Amino acid sequence: MKEYWSSLASLLGVLAFCQTLLQAIFPPELRFAAVKLFNQLFRCFSSYVYFDITEIDGVNTNELYNAVQLYLSSSVSISGNRLSLTRALNSSAITFGLSNNDCILDSFNGVTVQWEHIVTQRQAQGYLWRPLPEEKRGFTLRIKKKDKPLILDSYLDFVMDKAEEIRRKNQERLLYTNSRGGSLDSRGHPWESVPFKHPSTFDTLAMDPLKKQQIMEDLRDFANGQRFYQQTGRAWKRGYLLYGPPGTGKSSMIAAMANFLGYDIYDLELTEVHNNSELRKLLMKTTSKSIIVIEDIDCSINLTDRKKKSPVSGMRSYYDLPDFRCGGGNGGGYGSISGDDGGGNSITLSGLLNFTDGLWSCCGSERIFVFTTNHIEKLDSALLRSGRMDMHIFMSYCSFSALKILLKNYLNYEEDDLDSIVLNEIKDVIDKAKMTPADVSELLIKNRRCKNRAVTELLETLKSKAEKNEKNSGELRKKEMGLEEEEEQEKRTLDSPKEGSEFEEEEEDCRKETEEEEDDDHEKNNNFIQ
Repeated sequence: MKEYWSSLASLLGVLAFCQTLLQAIFPPELRFAAVKLFNQLFRCFSSYVYFDITEIDGVNTNELYNAVQLYLSSSVSISGNRLSLTRALNSSAITFGLSNNDCILDSFNGVTVQWEHIVTQRQAQGYLWRPLPEEKRGFTLRIKKKDKPLILDSYLDFVMDKAEEIRRKNQERLLYTNSRGGSLDSRGHPWESVPFKHPSTFDTLAMDPLKKQQIMEDLRDFANGQRFYQQTGRAWKRGYLLYGPPGTGKSSMIAAMANFLGYDIYDLELTEVHNNSELRKLLMKTTSKSIIVIEDIDCSINLTDRKKKSPVSGMRSYYDLPDFRCGGGNGGGYGSISGDDGGGNSITLSGLLNFTDGLWSCCGSERIFVFTTNHIEKLDSALLRSGRMDMHIFMSYCSFSALKILLKNYLNYEEDDLDSIVLNEIKDVIDKAKMTPADVSELLIKNRRCKNRAVTELLETLKSKAEKNEKNSGELRKKEMGLEEEEEQEKRTLDSPKEGSEFEEEEEDCRKETEEEEDDDHEKNNNFIQ
């Protein structure tokens, strides 16, 4: 055993002597050239090719490095032997990552690649005005030479797309609103944001399941339709109009759309926008993958159909005027007339149309415009056409299918859990009651601790509402019939010329008799005076 260690020590001493001799005989430049030549010979005979992706490219952050880091934080990296756990700012999930100098294998279209995370100490600071990190980080991608075209053409794009998807999924969604009076925040942005945590989803939305499925398919086709929109030459945007009575779930629908797609929401308050120019600037400051919302648009500015004319012939209608003031002194937020040179805050209908479907609407991609209104008949037809509002969604009163969803959400009741008699009674009166999902939800929330009482009170309320609506509709029919009878009577009076002419002749005779009597009295008086 001692002889073995003695031989090993002698061998190490010889190697050290040879290394010292080589360093003394061969200069550093020659040694560097020899190593470089050896590496080139090795690469020529090697079947692999290597790509280095550094964290910092010069002084700028390499987006590809961040994308690879996010991509490897998905299920791919779970198979690694040593992982690092991170949670980014504004992130809602913990992500995995490769530890320092660790390797992992990945496959794409049947091709196996190897990722290695290289971390080394930085020798010197290259830029004193911007200190660089002490550690130099990067990824090394090893692939076979024959697979090089496939990896460069498709795999890296796949990594970028997957990383963006993970970033959107983990990042906390935000709800934006435009600053009061168009003011800017500390970063120069006209939008203020808060975390968006609305729990509404399409599963909890009280709506006809078939209609919900159609909306979800349309949203899914839009989100995956980048190539389609490019081929057809259309801007990658879509418009939805939600209309119906108050309390039918229009705001909940918007929240469900945002949660379904993972988009941010920009709630635009038109009464805080000064003019069309500011409206365009707000649009430019919105990001892709977002939903731009204008709620109760008929109450923000006046958008009544321009084709309606004034009852007085030759006069311009109120809605034919070119400008509509926002936030004027007329109360209620309704538009008021604005002069051509009036210096006040004004948004024109043309500006809003260009906002939704003009050239400025194409300054971003993958954006959805959602308008809500309680009175669709008040909106201008130009705003409702396809290309601006592509899909009109009527948010109706609570139907039987929507009621079953509410019973499941609030009482955890399935259709089979209810008595068939009670279920049939509810089914008979639900359409006649015309109750909104908000009203039904309030009844169920109030009695959620006692499920039987909740169902009983709901049925009684539905019956009471149905009877009241039938009574009101009957009185309305009577009034309509009475008005029709009066109109018919007036029409008959106008259509009887003989009766009218006799009446006029009698009046003419009475007038003549009165005039003759006045003339006789006048002559008598003259004779008396004489």
